[in-house]
Amino acid sequence: MQRKIIKIDNKKCDGCGLCIQACHEGAIGIVDGKAKLLRDDYCDGLGNCLPVCPMGAISFEEREAAAFNEETPQPVASQLRQWPVQIKLVPVNAGYFENANLLVSADCVAYASGNFHNEFMRNKITLIGCPKLDEGDYSEKLSAILQANNIKSVAVARMEVPCCGGIENAVKTALQKCGKMIPWQVIVFGTDGSVVE
Repeated sequence: MQRKIIKIDNKKCDGCGLCIQACHEGAIGIVDGKAKLLRDDYCDGLGNCLPVCPMGAISFEEREAAAFNEETPQPVASQLRQWPVQIKLVPVNAGYFENANLLVSADCVAYASGNFHNEFMRNKITLIGCPKLDEGDYSEKLSAILQANNIKSVAVARMEVPCCGGIENAVKTALQKCGKMIPWQVIVFGTDGSVVE
């Protein structure tokens, strides 16, 4: 169908991302450092993105485009059940640990997996960290949490990249040190967000 839709001039765009915030339909994303119309059917043609662009890189054009999809994706409800989430910041003794299913995740996983909240965090207490960026070892803290609380199970979510092995090893060590038999599993994600094992 022929309709009015936005056009982004790649040469003018500086990749600031203001248009993404202004687009309520999720039609725009940053690709290779530049704003890009991701899907024609998400663009309503109203142009909320035009006035926020400091570079004047966005304009309208009349062209063949998919019809606007009124049912654009709705925000996913957070499945986070506690605060804080950083392994380094979470207290050893907290009420939310009682009879909890624990998810210990490398922080990159949530960015790679689009459905991480609904598929992996639901009904779990989530702790995150990055063994490459954080100083020290998580195993002492995790072992103290496992010893001090009645944890029902532990799931480890990590990326397939080698640096994520640190979070898996910290959980293994903590499970060995805590002196309890707690069922556990490891879920490995590819860089495209798919579960690889």
